[in-house]
Amino acid sequence: MKVVIQRVAKASVTINDREVASIGNGLLILLGIVLEDAQEDIDWLSKKIRNLRVFGDENGVMNKSIMETNGDAIVVSQFTLHASTKKGNRPSYIKAAKPEIAIPLYESFVKQMELDLGKPIQTGEFGADMKVALLNDGPVTIIIDSKDKE
Repeated sequence: MKVVIQRVAKASVTINDREVASIGNGLLILLGIVLEDAQEDIDWLSKKIRNLRVFGDENGVMNKSIMETNGDAIVVSQFTLHASTKKGNRPSYIKAAKPEIAIPLYESFVKQMELDLGKPIQTGEFGADMKVALLNDGPVTIIIDSKDKE
């Protein structure tokens, strides 16, 4: 499981000209899932994100977590995070989990994030053509792969 996390001043997701998610200060989380991913990846990644100190403290130092700032989050499915560009110019997405595997894991990740943050998490729609808008704050962009725990 791989995520790209962006600290945002605001972010939104629009599908077919209809805004389906919108937040102010918080995290935009792009989530890519592979066949080998399981609940342990979800648990580890959710806790890592919950405790990640990427928000400024009173001295402007990135020393606070989303929990400490009461920030919000949007999770967006993003199978292209597992693109392979080794051959040719067209990315291959063979590593990305198929929907029958990815959708339950995606939904489980969102539920775990809601439990860990103690609040609802907004989402895009799995497999939809989404327009994601954000105002990156910092900019702060972090990539985490649950397969690189050590």
